[in-house]
Amino acid sequence: MAVLNHLEPQRVFRFFEELCAIPHGSGNTKAVSDWLVDFAKARGLRYVQDQLNNVVIFRDATPGYESAEPVILQGHMDMVCEKEPGCTKDMAAEGLDLVLEGDTVSARGTTLGGDDGIAVAMAMAILDDDSLSHPAIEAIFTVDEETGMYGAEGLDVSVLKGRRMLNMDSEDEGIFTVSCAGGARADCCLPVTRSAFSAPVLEISVTGLVGGHSGAEIDKGRANAAILLGRALAAIGKIVPLRIVSAESGLKDNAIPASARAVLAVEPAKLPAVQTRVSGLEAAFRAEHAVSDPGLTLTVRSGNPAPSALTEAAGKTVVQFLQLVPNGIVSMSMDIPGLVQTSSNLGIFHVADGLLVARASVRSSVASEKEMLLERFATLCALLGASMEITGNYPAWEYKRDSALRDTMVRVFTEQYGHAPKIEAIHAGLECGLFSGKLPGLDCVSFGPDLLEIHTPREKMSIPSVQRTWKLLRGVLEALA
Repeated sequence: MAVLNHLEPQRVFRFFEELCAIPHGSGNTKAVSDWLVDFAKARGLRYVQDQLNNVVIFRDATPGYESAEPVILQGHMDMVCEKEPGCTKDMAAEGLDLVLEGDTVSARGTTLGGDDGIAVAMAMAILDDDSLSHPAIEAIFTVDEETGMYGAEGLDVSVLKGRRMLNMDSEDEGIFTVSCAGGARADCCLPVTRSAFSAPVLEISVTGLVGGHSGAEIDKGRANAAILLGRALAAIGKIVPLRIVSAESGLKDNAIPASARAVLAVEPAKLPAVQTRVSGLEAAFRAEHAVSDPGLTLTVRSGNPAPSALTEAAGKTVVQFLQLVPNGIVSMSMDIPGLVQTSSNLGIFHVADGLLVARASVRSSVASEKEMLLERFATLCALLGASMEITGNYPAWEYKRDSALRDTMVRVFTEQYGHAPKIEAIHAGLECGLFSGKLPGLDCVSFGPDLLEIHTPREKMSIPSVQRTWKLLRGVLEALA
């Protein structure tokens, strides 16, 4: 049953709801890519679908705009798939359960994928609208933005004529983003030795953290569950031989981990001391993060016996990694007040089957600082005997001082809203960086409606904000003669 069919603008919400019915997490975009192709075919629009499943759809200029330069509309079709504890939905095979609550849209028990499904829906609504006057449209729908911008990286841009791009991958209405950080992933792998060890098992869990986007929310001081787990293991290792059975935290490198757990084999006589130490640590952690993560809990409970555990030396190496790995804000911009310049987020960490595997998202708007931070990861891995691979490396999007597109958007926004928009740079990565490197002279602005708590199951999208942003998009296209 349609949930959003009564909302205006109807085209936008209809396409968004159709998208939400199709599983489209990163790496699982073939079905939604084919859906976009079917949309183009049904309307007689020229399209390109590449081997990565990127789709570009073209629409000719309307009368009076034939001599205007083409405009690129751009967004990504993949979403971050996160679930609440206990949610049984298979997000790789099932669509989302949309929920209307007041003036917001969310998804029951899961992320909504407004980032960046609303861009897909708006671009499709433009392509489907015969009443709108506009220059030629080149609508780009990329894949796997959330896991490294692989779609934008692999897209053949020779099919594009436009050098003006409206990227609709921002989450704050009234803010025009005109620059973003570059980034890369640091993938670390360390062999760890196991041996037979018979002892009762305890499970240490860090839960109740807020989490969030590792770029957009890194400045909010939110706790990283993997780092807190490392601190807990270090403290426990001072009172008992540290025999780790397993440890895990996080699912996405670009999401701040909201929970972590470790399983330890502990001699019976030491169990009370461990439980007392964990209780004291919980009080300390809660005091440190009372504002950023008020729901933080650190618990210990008995678990199922295990036949083996890491050696004590291997356990110490795990702790050393978690204590020394770069995480959080590294530096702030000296040019733009309040802008995080360089940061790292340990998003994935697990120890099992004789391996420590970790993945961190490194971001910086200064290329040399990004390289410095990656060198720190390489140095740590070399000291501990781990291997490291750099993946998903993408450039920063530098600020363009003279932007005719930005000037037009500011004028239209001011006419519609009665005040000027905020112009800002962000620490999160955007595909604009890759496209600006591929399309010399590209004039680009990123904008979008209000999306709250993206990349978490608490994600909500504001309906009135979508309506105003849609009006703005139409107005800008009409003004780009």
